[in-house]
Amino acid sequence: MVGKIDQPILIAGGGIGGCAAALALSLKGYTSIVMEQSSEFGEIGAGIQLGPNVHKMFIRLGIEKEIKDMAFYPENIFMNDGLTGELITQVDTGEKFRERFGAPYGVIHRADLLDILLGACRASDLITMLTSTKVVDYEENGDQVKAITENGNNHEGSALIAADGLWSQIRPKIVGDGDPRVSGHIAYRAVLPIEEVPEFAKNNDVVLWAGPKFHLVHYKLRRGELFNIVAVFHSDRYEEGWDAFGDPEELKDRFVDAREEVQTLLAKIESWKMWVLCDREPVKTWSKGRVTLLGDAAHPMLQYLAAGAGMAIEDSVVLADLLEKNDSNIEKSFVDYQDTRYLRTGRVQTMARIYGELYHAGGVVGELRTQMLKGKDPQNYDGIAWLYDGIE
Repeated sequence: MVGKIDQPILIAGGGIGGCAAALALSLKGYTSIVMEQSSEFGEIGAGIQLGPNVHKMFIRLGIEKEIKDMAFYPENIFMNDGLTGELITQVDTGEKFRERFGAPYGVIHRADLLDILLGACRASDLITMLTSTKVVDYEENGDQVKAITENGNNHEGSALIAADGLWSQIRPKIVGDGDPRVSGHIAYRAVLPIEEVPEFAKNNDVVLWAGPKFHLVHYKLRRGELFNIVAVFHSDRYEEGWDAFGDPEELKDRFVDAREEVQTLLAKIESWKMWVLCDREPVKTWSKGRVTLLGDAAHPMLQYLAAGAGMAIEDSVVLADLLEKNDSNIEKSFVDYQDTRYLRTGRVQTMARIYGELYHAGGVVGELRTQMLKGKDPQNYDGIAWLYDGIE
């Protein structure tokens, strides 16, 4: 056993963050128990974007090859006006991009990313994977933490990492900031076989159509075999959770003035799933004793920078590194971890809100947005370097 730790580290949540944490810890020699509330490990949602900062973490986790075999690597990111079709701005994500950041920009299905992480975790003798195990509370006694579960099968370990998402059961005891902030934005998502996609959209790019109080983004997934569509708009509707069926009429009404290309893509979808977009105010303290938060449990963010999964994966690598650096001193490592991470993740939380305002701008603000971004050099990456340069 590594250092002073003679019991496994408990991890609440078996999503991308929880599995990345277990894998990162195992590579440092630490044992862990991953407790997933569902009856099986799995991801809802559709495509997510992976900046070069995240690809550098995949190298650290030993899964770079598996990611590259599954992901899709677009040539450009385009932002078009959703009403006029005018090109607002473009980012070249090809060779120059990879030279600048030392890693590519890719997109991947959430389920594919989780499957790769799960495969690596299951291949490790240091990781125990449990399903139907929802952590609802914890008790800390000296050098031990007990995870209290809904089914009564409690588990004891040397520490607890809560990677249990936006509606974390552990966060209230550490941060105590109430429910997440509802943004008033709703996202509808769908995935199509590439054969069903209109020819105009079968490009090798990420394309975003920005309009007043709405946007639509689309791109290929799974080596180009699938096609991801996400439509986001402002709405008063609220339904907790990520996996409710959407209302096609509401979707149609919100995009009534959008470009023909947008309307054509929306019409291809027979069944949409929706989720309400929520986040929280950034905080600088999310550790207490031998318990800490990770990913969306610590710093939930709106999806406009497409960085939530990447931040959780960075969290995992940083936390494992600090445990090793601090000779397995858990309490010091957990404090150092939050102190290392809170400004970076807080910046992403804040900038994601700002990007959402830019995407959904209309009227004078929309014109100013276009004026500010139009004519930008597609190979000028200074504006996003703070995120994509990543961490050491």
